[in-house]
Amino acid sequence: MASVLSRLKKDLVLAWAWSCWTKINVLPEIQPQLCRKEGLCQMVRRFPELRLPVSPSVCLDQGTQSQLSASSHRSEGAKPHAWKSWDWQGKQLNQTAVLAPREAILRAEELSVILKAYVLVTSLRPLRAFIHSTGTVWSPPRKKRFTVKLQMFFETFLRTSSPLQALDSMKEAISKLLLVAEVFSETSTLGPKTFHRCRQCFQLLTFDIGYGDLGYPVVLQVHEHLKVRDDENFNLEDQNTENILLKDTFNFLFSNTSSLSERLQKLYALEDRNYGKELNQCLSLEEIHSIRTFVKELGSLGDFQLLFPSIIPGIQSVMHEFYAMATPSSLLSRYWSLLNVFEQFWPTNKKEQLHPLEWNSSTRNETIQKPQESMEAIKSKEDAVPRVLYENKDIHCSDEKGAVCNIKIFTHPHLELNPEFNPKVKDYYCEVPFDVLTVRIGAETSKCQCKVHLQERAGPSFANYPLGLGMNRISMVVVDESPAEGDMETTYKLTIYREDRPSLPFFEDFTACGFVQDCSLLIKPEETCGLQPISSDYIEAISQPKIESCPSGDTKGQWIVPCLSCSDNRTCDWREITWQPHNCQHDTLTKPELQQCLRGRKILFIGDSTNRGMMYYLIERLNETLQEWQKVHGTKLYPGVNGGKTLISYSYYPQFWISPSLRPTFEKALEHLLQRSHPLENTDQTVLVVGGVQWLNSNHLQIIHKVLKRENLLNILVIIKTLGIGFHLPVDGVHFLTQSEVQNLHKENLSILEAAKNYGYEVVDTFTITMGRHKEFLQGNCGCHFHEVVKSKLSREHHVIKMKISKNHIVGRYFSSQNKLQRQNAAPNVHSPYHVRGSINQVCSEILLSRMCASQRSAQAP
Repeated sequence: MASVLSRLKKDLVLAWAWSCWTKINVLPEIQPQLCRKEGLCQMVRRFPELRLPVSPSVCLDQGTQSQLSASSHRSEGAKPHAWKSWDWQGKQLNQTAVLAPREAILRAEELSVILKAYVLVTSLRPLRAFIHSTGTVWSPPRKKRFTVKLQMFFETFLRTSSPLQALDSMKEAISKLLLVAEVFSETSTLGPKTFHRCRQCFQLLTFDIGYGDLGYPVVLQVHEHLKVRDDENFNLEDQNTENILLKDTFNFLFSNTSSLSERLQKLYALEDRNYGKELNQCLSLEEIHSIRTFVKELGSLGDFQLLFPSIIPGIQSVMHEFYAMATPSSLLSRYWSLLNVFEQFWPTNKKEQLHPLEWNSSTRNETIQKPQESMEAIKSKEDAVPRVLYENKDIHCSDEKGAVCNIKIFTHPHLELNPEFNPKVKDYYCEVPFDVLTVRIGAETSKCQCKVHLQERAGPSFANYPLGLGMNRISMVVVDESPAEGDMETTYKLTIYREDRPSLPFFEDFTACGFVQDCSLLIKPEETCGLQPISSDYIEAISQPKIESCPSGDTKGQWIVPCLSCSDNRTCDWREITWQPHNCQHDTLTKPELQQCLRGRKILFIGDSTNRGMMYYLIERLNETLQEWQKVHGTKLYPGVNGGKTLISYSYYPQFWISPSLRPTFEKALEHLLQRSHPLENTDQTVLVVGGVQWLNSNHLQIIHKVLKRENLLNILVIIKTLGIGFHLPVDGVHFLTQSEVQNLHKENLSILEAAKNYGYEVVDTFTITMGRHKEFLQGNCGCHFHEVVKSKLSREHHVIKMKISKNHIVGRYFSSQNKLQRQNAAPNVHSPYHVRGSINQVCSEILLSRMCASQRSAQAP
């Protein structure tokens, strides 16, 4: 076997050296930085703001510390780059704990497993890299070694709650090092020391990555060649693994891509002289060569996956920091060119880039996530590079008579459908974990005269959809347009159930943890994110029976949840989470108290569906039943609330589906609602609730004051429901907010709160309440709904309390009292046709009710 292996190695070397395009396994620009400990240390010290995931032991060799301080400055004449700081933990997936990266790495040094990842770098400036789907696992305590698929490693060995996200986290760690090595080599080799760029050079690297109890990837060492084992015990499995990796690398570099050449001509329309002329004006010959080579590589991936240019949002942020100017001649624009090619190319390459699922197949491939691009990034790419054309005619289909409309779907992430496809079965079901927020679905047919549309007959064949907690339904409409069938239509229905956040049951040894914002969507960069420990003294203070009532609906607070450890959100019982204002409480009214408070009052709601959800919650609380429900998009009165003693009216605003020139203004909509609700008292017996997810601004408050003054209603109670989180996911058909745009929403929310108080209005700060739980949205394309009206018999209440704790336990007593209130108000009436589901909407609605009744309770207080 050894002789066979030796002969195979020699054959591969000869092939690499003497093929018609000679390939050389060496990239001297990155070897000094990546493959030597002093090089890794220089990168860590040179770019501290990146907090590179490198083991501290790398920099603890003799004399390293003093060497680094001297070498951390740029050489004279080097052109400086613009560096900015950002939060490394803010980019971590599936983590909410704010743990100092250095501390995390030190703790991770207690390694439980080491993974060898094999990375093929095919180009520098621009960097192109690919990672093999196979890795080698080494367990230090037992010194055992075995080969495994990367996704299987994260699923079975590390047992992470989201294997795909853990895989992306490892890819992000490797990509950062590669990107830094590229930039570092560029700044340190200026002048006569600059390496000659070799188009036919590549480098097959081996990354040793350690994992400890916390699951952080920590780079221990980078080998400049393929290295399956670190000792002399080279067994048969090692030989087989090395043979497979070498063979896959050979096939990747020297694949037969004649069909791809034809496809390239179609993609770039090189026959069209006008387009070719335009292309040459936009791209240099080197850039065209880079793009062509990249498309060739995408067509011959085999068991490799695209690693860089990266489509992971965290790496795209780093790229922005490294290369601030996205001009056509910049390196960043070359990356955008490659990513643009990838975006346009993937429909012809679905089997490699998406999880394909033929209806009668269980094929599974590891995939690459679609880029979540900001609008600024898209515009930069459109300005910097030409569009690469893709036409549906490139899809392979049959025109033969008697051909059947067999359909094939493509999903990312992979969906396990139940049951397997049968033409007679129209309904399918699957489940996804909590961390899967969106799904990309595409469908094609084998018959050219058949078309597949998502959700409706005019819908697209590929689209991104948000996945709210619980049931999500997607329809696939198959239309056979052949003359013989006469537009025969068949509809397949797919129900995707997204699980709730995983929870551990209560144990004796737990603590209280609090948070305001999630590190994966950092809205207040100056403040902490993720779970933070809360002292027992504070819990005891807020658990007192006579704690004072909160003075307003925007009192600062935090979400509190019991956990075994605040450094790991997987150890929490998320079913027990509660919103807690600082040093006060929002009064929770009993049914008799609420009925008495709202007796004889008229409550007017104007706003979008989020406002409507709070209205339906109020009706159900008052009546203990919800007899009717509809998605009202006009004006509607509800006279039968509270035994006919409370009138509720609602007007939907803004009517976004109407042309802006024909759409009623806010002033007209408010006037119409007031007129429909007449007669109105100019006292707090009339309540006006205004708000929505993101359309409201401080100018609307000025209009409210003007209209109420004109109608002689300045003394009524006005409650402003502020903005909410939403539109933060890349979904087809709706606009997508970048992180900076979401941060601007927070600033706008503060302006609304200030303006409302200046007018003397009450407020409910829904933005602060929803932003930390942005992943827990329910159904709807906006990702902004935290309520759902369901049929009561179908309502599944997951809140089951089984505590094994002492009644004298301070934290235990706190959560016991909180959950008693939540169960009291959230349990559906089995005789009610409908029920308003959603714990976050419940919190916001209860604060709204407390503000409606605040003045009356103050008057009744002794």
